[in-house]
Amino acid sequence: MEVFSGRPRSPERHPLTGRSRQHRASPLDLRSAAGQVFLLQIVIVVLLVMAAVAAVVLQTARDAVQRGRRESVVAAQSFASAPGTAEALRSRDPTAVLQPRAEEVRKRTGVDFVVAMNTQGIRYTYPYPREIGKKFVGTIAPALKGRTVVEQAGGPPLPAGKGTAVQAVVPVTDSRGKVVGLVSAGITVKDVAALWLPQLPIILGSGAAALALSMTGTTLVARRLRRQTHGLAPAELTQLYEHHDAVLHAVREGVLITGTDGRLLLANDEARRLLDLPADVQGRPVRELGLPEPITRLVSSPEAVTDEVHRAGDRLLAVNKRPTYPQADQGGSVVTLRDTTELAVVSGRAEVARERLRLLYEAGVGIGTTLDVGRTAQELADVAAPEFADLVTVDLLDAVLRGWEPTAEGWRHLRRAAIGGEQRMIPVYPLGEVITFSRRTPQMRTLQERRVLWEADLRQAHGWREQDPERARKALECGLRSLVTVPLQARNVPLGVVNFYRTVDSPAFQPEDLSFAEELAARAALAIDNARRFTREHAMAVTLQRSLLPRAQPDQDALEVAWRYLPAEAGVGGDWFDVIPLPGARVAVVMGDVVGHGLHAAATMGRLRTAVHNFSTLDLPVDEVLGKLDDLVLSMDNEENAGDAAEGHEGEGVTGATCLYAVYDPVSEACTMARAGHPEPAVVRPDGTVTCPGVPASTPLGLGGYPFETAEFSLPQGSQLVLYTDGLVEDRTHDIDVGMERLRQALDGSERRTPEETCQAVIDALKPSHSSDDIALLVARTRIFPPSRVAEWDVPSDPAVVPSVRARCRETLREWGLEEAGFATELILSELITNAIRYGLPPVSARLLHGRCLICEVSDGSGTSPRLRRAATTDEGGRGLFLVAQFAQRWGTRYTTRGKVIWAEQFLHDGTSATPSRTPVDFLLDQFDDLDT
Repeated sequence: MEVFSGRPRSPERHPLTGRSRQHRASPLDLRSAAGQVFLLQIVIVVLLVMAAVAAVVLQTARDAVQRGRRESVVAAQSFASAPGTAEALRSRDPTAVLQPRAEEVRKRTGVDFVVAMNTQGIRYTYPYPREIGKKFVGTIAPALKGRTVVEQAGGPPLPAGKGTAVQAVVPVTDSRGKVVGLVSAGITVKDVAALWLPQLPIILGSGAAALALSMTGTTLVARRLRRQTHGLAPAELTQLYEHHDAVLHAVREGVLITGTDGRLLLANDEARRLLDLPADVQGRPVRELGLPEPITRLVSSPEAVTDEVHRAGDRLLAVNKRPTYPQADQGGSVVTLRDTTELAVVSGRAEVARERLRLLYEAGVGIGTTLDVGRTAQELADVAAPEFADLVTVDLLDAVLRGWEPTAEGWRHLRRAAIGGEQRMIPVYPLGEVITFSRRTPQMRTLQERRVLWEADLRQAHGWREQDPERARKALECGLRSLVTVPLQARNVPLGVVNFYRTVDSPAFQPEDLSFAEELAARAALAIDNARRFTREHAMAVTLQRSLLPRAQPDQDALEVAWRYLPAEAGVGGDWFDVIPLPGARVAVVMGDVVGHGLHAAATMGRLRTAVHNFSTLDLPVDEVLGKLDDLVLSMDNEENAGDAAEGHEGEGVTGATCLYAVYDPVSEACTMARAGHPEPAVVRPDGTVTCPGVPASTPLGLGGYPFETAEFSLPQGSQLVLYTDGLVEDRTHDIDVGMERLRQALDGSERRTPEETCQAVIDALKPSHSSDDIALLVARTRIFPPSRVAEWDVPSDPAVVPSVRARCRETLREWGLEEAGFATELILSELITNAIRYGLPPVSARLLHGRCLICEVSDGSGTSPRLRRAATTDEGGRGLFLVAQFAQRWGTRYTTRGKVIWAEQFLHDGTSATPSRTPVDFLLDQFDDLDT
């Protein structure tokens, strides 16, 4: 329906009649309403001008007479009261005395005459002498009684000419108050046109201005009416109104028009039908019509509305509302109503389909954002509730949560993994609880039959109620109504079930809801299975890596050690560390990092750690250890790139690794270190100073052919050596220099901390919220061997000095309280010194170290290595190292820049040597007996 707003649609719109545009252009046409109104305004203005002129003339005449009366009274009273007037009237010739005075007064006061007369009215004075002595024309009786008389009367000619004479008569009294004569003064009121003609132009000008203003206003009003009526004549407007009224009541769309006061101005037939309105609604307030509250509120409010759907009885009405005067702050409104009940049914189904598609899209985006099984299950519950179900629970097989492959034997035992929805007060099994479902429950049936099950009314679901009758009763009391349970299965492997519940406040599940629930569960099952597989692989990798890392600290005297290892969120990596005791109370500290993550990186880390242990056993220099590791990584790369290698396996390509290897000697406080592409360690001095030792950076392992530089520096007792991998200081959000500065700040004050406390402080300060790389941290605080626990002697190259060395050894052991270990130690020391003198080169020296174990060391300048062998019966020697091996728990040879050192260790328990229970004599006899056989 078309509703006109009062504005022309376009300047070119023609009226419905055939009149010319020129005729329409004249707003003062007397045949138009505007022309007739203008003519009426002209008549009104002319009448107003004439009335104004008449009023001015009358007022001017009246004012002239009033002025003449005042002036004549004043002149007469002044002359009558003048000195000598009464005496002159009694004189013999009053005219001779009073005529000059009267003329003087007349000329001075501007009156037309001043007449003095006796009590009989005979004139003594007059402007014309010929009139003297004649009878005065006027009323004198009241004046003879002492009153003043003012009147209009005609008389003899006057100098002013003809006109209305206004004269005043006053008495003249003597000193006793007796009237002795009369005085009359008068003025002739001539034509008053001279008084009102100056005002005539103002009156006429005002009339002309009023006519001009009227013409202008009429023209403007005519133009506005022409715009608002589109140039239509009254007949045409009447015809148009009739057409609109016919259309308004014929259309199948309800129309309500309200006024500014909230009253209903118009309601067409369709609106009456849709809203069941009575016949007498026009003019009544909207709030008294009995409309539904939403529609009443909508019609009464000033806001515009577009296609809002409201219920009116059993109908759904699409409502549109617009103000009748859009540019005004207040005004009426036009409301249109359209019955969309049938359309709502169709569009409701389409809307449900759109909502389902949107929910499936949200499920694809929101489910599986992480590789955590529990989190994925919770995402499923959060997506489905409350838009699809009021309460959602996800129950998974316990094996799935652990990352294992589920088996049919564990189907009856499911763990509550997620709960979603606002109905948290409904008594359901809590999170984490293991639920044993009976065979008749919908959950177990859907898991076994592998199909969706629907319980339209849980009050009739006997299998569901018998699982936990008391809990089921409380759930029904809280409003639980219907259930759809769907199996979670991926790749034909059952993972668990998801339960969708609705309460009495929501519509029950319908058959078309089952396919949607099944689709939603299928998408979630794939994400849960991916998370399960990741959990299994991650657990395997973590188990492998932790089995390859140190589990306990080795017994050693040089360092107090603490460490931390934090795997990355994405999976395990190749970071590793180790603490390896070396001969001579020394300790090797290792920190390495294999490029990549996963099982391949963990396996590579294990191989490198094993290789470092083997190379450390050989007691090689630190640069040679890194060189051997470099060769090993090259060989591993060659294996990976071999033609028969498995295609597409994890870690295919070049194996890269970094490593830092350091050896600390607690006797000399010296630390020797080399690093292959690894971050430089930090050192916390005993005074709290945090420095970097300046170890030269060498190439990472696996490049081959590049030497590794070594640095040696002193670490006083109480110093802390801090080793770490790049995951601690590098991050995507900041540069490595920022990480190093944060590490330095975290190490401030570490001189007062234990290594364990230092590790925790560094992790707390630098651990990222989401770690994308492994973090390995090792803190070692140095110790030294006190001089009282070290004994060293220079030995001349003469076998004869061996007894004296044994005597010194015996004396030293007595000072240390190790008398019981004396025999074995003397035997070991004498055999080693004898071999050094006999087969080695000078200089020869001996050293005893008393720590956790008793260490005997003999050094010489030869590079040849002794070896243990079994002497024949005819051999005179060859049994010395055999005896050393029998009495010492460990022995070996290490090479130095000046030769070699042969060492032997005896473990001590409570200050005594842990030698075999058999005596040395028994050993010797057994050896010789065996040789004899």
